Amino acid sequence: MEDWTALQAQVLKAIDGLVGSGREVGVQVAAYLDGRLIVNAVSGLADAANGHQVTPDTPFFSFSTGQGLTSTCVHVLAEQGRIDYDLRIVDVWPEYARHGKEHTTLRHLLTHSAGVPHLPSYTTPEDFLDWDRMCRTIAMSAPLWEPGTQQGYHAWTYGWLIGETVRRATGRLLSWVLAEDVARPLHADRELFFGVPEKIPLGHLARLTDRNWSASLETLSEHLPNFEKIAPAGVRPEASLGNRRDILRTDIPSVGTVSAKGIARMYAALMGEVDGVRLVSPDRLRQITGVATHGPDWSFGGESPKSLGYAVEVGGQRCGWAGMGGGLAGMYPELNLSIACLKNHLGTNDGGPMEGVAELIRSTVANAPVPTS
Repeated sequence: MEDWTALQAQVLKAIDGLVGSGREVGVQVAAYLDGRLIVNAVSGLADAANGHQVTPDTPFFSFSTGQGLTSTCVHVLAEQGRIDYDLRIVDVWPEYARHGKEHTTLRHLLTHSAGVPHLPSYTTPEDFLDWDRMCRTIAMSAPLWEPGTQQGYHAWTYGWLIGETVRRATGRLLSWVLAEDVARPLHADRELFFGVPEKIPLGHLARLTDRNWSASLETLSEHLPNFEKIAPAGVRPEASLGNRRDILRTDIPSVGTVSAKGIARMYAALMGEVDGVRLVSPDRLRQITGVATHGPDWSFGGESPKSLGYAVEVGGQRCGWAGMGGGLAGMYPELNLSIACLKNHLGTNDGGPMEGVAELIRSTVANAPVPTS
């Protein structure tokens, strides 16, 4: 069995350097290879105000990265035969049949091609606390394109679209599916959440801080013509929103509160067994990791390929979600490797330090000598 002690030390040195230089406040990194934890490193402060240190179990509120939990729940349900990717949404959610959306399928939702990435300009955080209100708003909206003909990141709407479809089709809340069919079997039931349950004190979470992220969001708003449509001013993915107690306690399945170890373990269990638990079959893994969309992303412009529920990143090597503000989590199926790098100091234009840490791990694994029997 390969000894990854040197890699653990390299990762720890890298993130200690990021924290020591002031580029980061708190960092958490985990990686699984062939179902085995090979990196589990932390550095810095979970909460700079009270001096609490990051631990391997500290949950981080993560924008976008939480969508990986949502997609995984759907694939687990499909594996169980409880839901089908070609399900027409209106067959379980009749109110959705408005403005030409009656042929939208679950597959369209998973590939961000449903045509409803937008929210009303007046949307507030208080709206996010009301599940039924958000579902009504989305059901009543007119699609911006014919479902399936374009793709564009459904930044906020993804969670309610998937969550309400699952609830209508199976009678189960998405948070129940996550807890009972994903987190609990993987012994990660205190590390993978949508809304943080009452049994977890919010003081245990990492607290987000703003490096230059709010300014970056303002720049995006000025230069991307559709950004305000997917992230109206009142609900921009900023540190202040992610620190709100009411938001943290609410199921919003476009975001999640996770530990790096917990979400890396989830991705590892999609690819193979982790302590005897495998979430999907090899055939389904191939289905959900292949590129399913083509053409520019309506929301952000440029090429941004999607698989069935995940972003296809790093030149097609990683399936997962890099979160707004700098965190990331995903799987490298060719290597049977999963990586998660989380941070609480939201920023950009700094060279992508978490991507650098992820590449250190990936390249080390890829270039390691093949063990001989």
